[in-house]
Amino acid sequence: MENAKNVALVTGANRGLGLETARQLAQKGVTVVLAARKLASAEEAAAKLKSEGLNDIYAIQLDVTKGSERSAAAQQIEKQFGRLDILVNNAGIAPTEGGAFEKRTINTSEAELHEVFNTNVFSTILLTHDLLPLLLKSEGGRIVNLSSILGSLTLHSQPNGPIAAAKRFSYNASKTALNAFTVHLADELKDTRIKVNSVHPGWVKTEMGSEAAPMEIPDGARTSVELALIGPDGPTGRFIHQGQELPW
Repeated sequence: MENAKNVALVTGANRGLGLETARQLAQKGVTVVLAARKLASAEEAAAKLKSEGLNDIYAIQLDVTKGSERSAAAQQIEKQFGRLDILVNNAGIAPTEGGAFEKRTINTSEAELHEVFNTNVFSTILLTHDLLPLLLKSEGGRIVNLSSILGSLTLHSQPNGPIAAAKRFSYNASKTALNAFTVHLADELKDTRIKVNSVHPGWVKTEMGSEAAPMEIPDGARTSVELALIGPDGPTGRFIHQGQELPW
């Protein structure tokens, strides 16, 4: 995929994996629209990348849970660029209380379910809907959904599998639902030039992943960048980590 003039939107890009994804895309010559919930945070992150010599960076305010801001982002991108080539749905949250290894299923609160699903699933679907007309104008649109291996039903069903102990229902189920969106959207767009894939970045040393994680942030961002830049013969409707397909 020719990326010299590609335009990418990366959500939740003021820190962690989002910021690093924006950095790596910019290093490859992509024009990056760096989005964060607060404009000041987006502008600070953009300034950081510009200080590294990456000048084709634009900061916008985008709280993906707010319909008015999703619409405004789409309008701004259309006005400024006329199209969108890459959408990296990076923004996501984990439950604010407890952790991934806290087994909480039937006792998951309604508030937790609403909060996690609203950001990780509903807002991603709605933002993608608003931006799809711009992606259809691209010569090769790419949608990258930041999922997690914790969304794999196949692996969760294995009693002694690699993620057997991580049973925080709200987060895991939100990523399973996001994977379902990837499969369905990829099928719906199979006759277009758009490719849609889910990414497991790995267990990364981010604010969410903690310092206990084995992977550094630059390594965690690489799968997203690779799928954002795949060519016309690249995969679609797949769940991928570092070039390897994961089970749904």
